[in-house]
Amino acid sequence: MSTDVRAGTVRTNVPARLDRLPWSRWHWMIVIGLGTVWILDGLEVTIVGNLSGKLAEPGSGLDITQSQVTGLAAALYVAGACTGALFFGWLTDRFGRKKLFLLTLGLYLVATALTALSFDTWWFFLFRFLTGMGIGGEYAAINSAIDELIPARHRGRIDIIINGTFWLGAAVGALLTVPLLNGLPSNLGWRVAFGVGAVLGVVILLVRRHVPESPRWLFIHGRADEANQLVDSVEAEVKRETGAELTEADSWIEVRQRRSTNFVEIARTLFARYPKRAVLGFSLFIGQAFLYNAITFGFAQILQTFFDVPTGNAGYYFAVIAVGNLLGPLLLGRLFDSVGRVPMIAGSYLGSGVLLLGTAWLFHAGVLNAVTMTACWCAVLFFASAGASAAYLTVSEIFPMETRAMAIAFFYAIGTAAGGITGPLLFAKLVGSGQVGDTVLAFAIGASVMIIGGLVELVLGVRAEGKSLEDLATPLSAEHAGVPAQRDGGAGTPAPATGAAG
Repeated sequence: MSTDVRAGTVRTNVPARLDRLPWSRWHWMIVIGLGTVWILDGLEVTIVGNLSGKLAEPGSGLDITQSQVTGLAAALYVAGACTGALFFGWLTDRFGRKKLFLLTLGLYLVATALTALSFDTWWFFLFRFLTGMGIGGEYAAINSAIDELIPARHRGRIDIIINGTFWLGAAVGALLTVPLLNGLPSNLGWRVAFGVGAVLGVVILLVRRHVPESPRWLFIHGRADEANQLVDSVEAEVKRETGAELTEADSWIEVRQRRSTNFVEIARTLFARYPKRAVLGFSLFIGQAFLYNAITFGFAQILQTFFDVPTGNAGYYFAVIAVGNLLGPLLLGRLFDSVGRVPMIAGSYLGSGVLLLGTAWLFHAGVLNAVTMTACWCAVLFFASAGASAAYLTVSEIFPMETRAMAIAFFYAIGTAAGGITGPLLFAKLVGSGQVGDTVLAFAIGASVMIIGGLVELVLGVRAEGKSLEDLATPLSAEHAGVPAQRDGGAGTPAPATGAAG
């Protein structure tokens, strides 16, 4: 018997049963059904940035300027992402992972399709905001669901690789915009680009319907029998596929079931119980946001201003940069589980920061051309992409389950705001000046903030590799059921195990 329920308290080994499963087709369904949304996000951001000139052309169907596309519309998308992350993150913890990852993808799909049908600037701005809301909500719902469904020994690499697929979408978007910029009429190309995003959203929605609710969320929210039945069916499926005999899961946890967690308790958990982890989350998200904006904001302008690259060909260079970003998580992801979180996260942050400083020095010395500059950016972002993906992994696994989606949403919103508001305001002025020294300063600022994030990881990082989520952060409901509360420990120290062996 795997669950014992008494007077609203449940004693269960569901987390241990999920963590000891061998990898199977069922896990691939989770990865494909949930992880592909990052491709859409990368596609969205890249298409809009690269099509800004086409949208501003006479005859595009919209009376809009290029600065409005890259300025106001981009800011509204960022504001929508921050709003969506916080609002849907709260709903995800309250009403479940599955309801929300279907709702947020549906919102993205509808808003993107209606963007393609824009007939006026206000319509375009409105649905850019709503598209951002859908994408922001996805980050909270998807990261929490993935971490709670993937076995602990695979959680690091899978989460990092999935987050890194943003850059697959960016590469596709960059290449897609080249024929759209050069081959289709002004009033059609940008509409087709947004339509492609909506079609991909439909395909993903069809796959995602089969992804189950998180059993961890179910047993805490009074649905222990449903959680058990779900894990029973998954175990049976894995046994049929792999032929493996599953060992007994003898790690148990006792929690008091609850329906919701209020904002006061969420804030107290993040900032009073885990202040060091909150500082860690801030540092990682803001560091990667500044480094990325130092490179990607105005990259086309840098190529055009300093290396005479035509605007219509910038997509090819961005596709190369995107491939470098994608390869980092793909090739380094497994090391975050084997070598460990702290050395890999710190190494990727420090390494990318130092490489960007080196790029700034070479650029200032005048020894780079468009190709070698792009190669330097690729080297920087190979490491930065793995680190940035690990930032999402970190905040999704070091806080209690009842606050997990909201924690992801909060730090995502902070990082997105820093990258999408503060970053452009700072770097637009520096890069836009057309002076080599100002662009070097932009690189130096991005690199320095990234290096600070790496140093914070060395001091405050949590050794989470291979550990159950419940071992990393005691569920709030477990404390109420009589399990001692866990708070911030020393640097790099994981949480004590929860529950007793049964």
